[in-house]
Amino acid sequence: MAAPSLPPPTRAVGTWGGVRRRCQRLLYWVPVLFISSILCWSYYAYVTQLCLRECRRVVCLVAYHIFFMLFVWSYWKTIFTLPMNPSKEFHLSYSDKESLEREPRGESQQEVLRRAAKDLPIYTRTMSGAIRYCDRCHLVKPDRCHHCSVCDKCILKMDHHCPWVNNCVGFSNYKFFLLFLAYSLLYCLFIAATDLQYFIKFWTNGLPDTQAKFHIMFLFFAAAMFSVSLSSLFGYHCWLVSKNKSTLEVFRAPIFRHRADKNGFSLGFSKNLRQVFGDEKKYWLLPVFSSLGDGCSFPTCLVNQDPEQASTPGCLNSTSKNENHLFPAKPLRDSQSHLLTDTPSWSETSAKAEKGKVGMSNPALTMENET
Repeated sequence: MAAPSLPPPTRAVGTWGGVRRRCQRLLYWVPVLFISSILCWSYYAYVTQLCLRECRRVVCLVAYHIFFMLFVWSYWKTIFTLPMNPSKEFHLSYSDKESLEREPRGESQQEVLRRAAKDLPIYTRTMSGAIRYCDRCHLVKPDRCHHCSVCDKCILKMDHHCPWVNNCVGFSNYKFFLLFLAYSLLYCLFIAATDLQYFIKFWTNGLPDTQAKFHIMFLFFAAAMFSVSLSSLFGYHCWLVSKNKSTLEVFRAPIFRHRADKNGFSLGFSKNLRQVFGDEKKYWLLPVFSSLGDGCSFPTCLVNQDPEQASTPGCLNSTSKNENHLFPAKPLRDSQSHLLTDTPSWSETSAKAEKGKVGMSNPALTMENET
């Protein structure tokens, strides 16, 4: 009589996989714990060892706590603000999923995706000109949306996954990330500037031989070192904001219907800044969400997305000259459309002239039929 065969150890494999994922999640917090420990030590060294024992200046103590609170607040918001994912309208319906699974890969699947995306405000494509689709999330990707392999999710306006905050930096927390870089840089520069005279005394034997002298020395070294790295990183992201680009879009320019354009989402410095920080300047320096839009659709200088507006932006002129480069006029969220309409630099004469040239036959306003 043959012995019964044993069932495959699927439960053991599943348990081991779950344990491994939990261990990975714990390891992801190591950089955050490192930054937090450095921050706690710097507070002890500056407040206890420097301010209370050496300089005893109330002004320095008050100013330090202002920078410290803004630094911690923006860092906290960057870490614990959940990345935004595409809304339900970008997910395929059950029937579309079935059709996509039945069809062989190629033009047939693209036809299914084109039908699903025909009413969505998307303008970017893959390098081959196909609809951007995520096989893992089963959705049509909105513009500037990418799938994060660490989070295993599609992230709206994804910039990068930052290990120092253990979070994806995207539409929902990009402003917080910028403020985190700014306030951490100011924090380090303030410490280095106020600690410099005591650091010089350390080397000239002007400090008493106590435990504080070593904290003062290492505090200056750490602040100076982090200031150099943070200044370059903050400057880089300021440049990204001014050009309305993400880190991913720098390495690979967004591809629109007929060509790639590295400046396709740039609307000018002022509007690019407002898209991240919002219209109300009183919130710009505070880590509270004030960015414009919903993260699923973005105005682009390649197409006039406001059907009420007859004139076209200056950056559209180069596109409208070549009528072979047509872009679909999809509906845009109301919170974004005013970025295109508020353009004081256009003169009335140029607007009327452009209206006379283009009129209702403006190729940028023409809906391109996909076949």
